[in-house]
Amino acid sequence: MRCLTRLIEPTSGEIVFEGQDIRQADDKRLRELRRNKFSMVFQHFGLLPHRRVVENVGFGLEIRGMGKAERTRRALEVVELVGLSGYENSYPDQLSGGMQQRVGLARALAGDPDVLFFDEPFSALDPLIRRDMQSEVIRLHHEVGKTMVFITHDLSEALKLGDRILIMRDGRMVQCGTGDELVGAPADDYVRDFVKDVPRGDVLTLRWIMRPKADGDDLDGPELGPDVVVREATRAVLAADKPVKVVEDGKLLGVVGDEEVLAVVAGRESGA
Repeated sequence: MRCLTRLIEPTSGEIVFEGQDIRQADDKRLRELRRNKFSMVFQHFGLLPHRRVVENVGFGLEIRGMGKAERTRRALEVVELVGLSGYENSYPDQLSGGMQQRVGLARALAGDPDVLFFDEPFSALDPLIRRDMQSEVIRLHHEVGKTMVFITHDLSEALKLGDRILIMRDGRMVQCGTGDELVGAPADDYVRDFVKDVPRGDVLTLRWIMRPKADGDDLDGPELGPDVVVREATRAVLAADKPVKVVEDGKLLGVVGDEEVLAVVAGRESGA
């Protein structure tokens, strides 16, 4: 994470943002990026204990030199956005762990950055609060449309949150792709072992299990899209007395029947 913001100098490669390699940016450009374009949510919250919620959220704006009235207005907006209305005047030690991390989220969003960096932000939370915060990140991603770079050691968390997932080993990229690509077509034995305990029906889509239409197939059955997850399609496939057609933009890509779905559910599909 520090390499991406050049708090630690990368030794090779490129970090391209807005068409510019950040490795070539001068000190002035780096300050601009860190103050206005990038924001971070920390693993251990990083809240100032002597400041109330609204003051913690507005801290970055204060550093920018924004006036008190304007930064308070903006801080209250994002406090509401992350679901903390009513706690504006509370201190961090009066909040639960999940609520403190919501303050961290609000602080990161207050400056309206283009990119949010998450450094294992939920690892210190209990499982119930962690799931709640994961859902909150997904909601905020859709609501505010920010690019989010999320670092985690939890594969299930990555699969839930990530549009694209990068698996690294010893500081090197092993495979980058969507969750179903990692599970359906692991690049090597390391990735294969990494994803072996993932419930494949929760990740793989019909695109991965469909078969070509056979001469004897009756094509009067229901239609589903290729990106429907197997688990979500299971009921429809098993309820149909004919193969389910996998169709995209009006084009028949293949068919799925009981055998293909049950193979995934039973863990018997190719590569399992």
